Amino acid sequence: MEVFRISDARHSKKLNASGKAARWNKDHQFVLYTGNTRSLSALESVVHFNGVVPKHSYKTMVIVLADDEKLYTKKQVKDLPANWRTLNAYAALQDIGSEWYKSEQSLILMVPSVIIPQEFNCIINTRHPDFTAKNVLLLRTEDFIWDERLGAGVKN
Repeated sequence: MEVFRISDARHSKKLNASGKAARWNKDHQFVLYTGNTRSLSALESVVHFNGVVPKHSYKTMVIVLADDEKLYTKKQVKDLPANWRTLNAYAALQDIGSEWYKSEQSLILMVPSVIIPQEFNCIINTRHPDFTAKNVLLLRTEDFIWDERLGAGVKN
């Protein structure tokens, strides 16, 4: 399966994770957030940047994940707290992701996107024993050009 990650060009050459806390992980948990489509990855980035079009050069990282079912844990909306799309659920979602990370249940956690719940983000545990080039491969990078209209109406 191909997944996509929009990244600052400076950080697009390797599959490195910062270890910073986010929706599905706590601090010092080294995961990569990817989307199952380029467009979902772009929308997730826009939300992350608060609607401001970044001024840096960006790339789309095209990542190939192995098609081995044992590498995946998939969460459906029904598996999540009723308020999972709100900021109030952030801690509960971090707990879910943190437990998955610490238990090494699988290499990849598939979770519904808060933006488009019918689509999935794939979170990759870069410290998992199955994190190898056989299972996770940066296939290529592509130029990503931000459309200035994505930041329309946002005051800096």
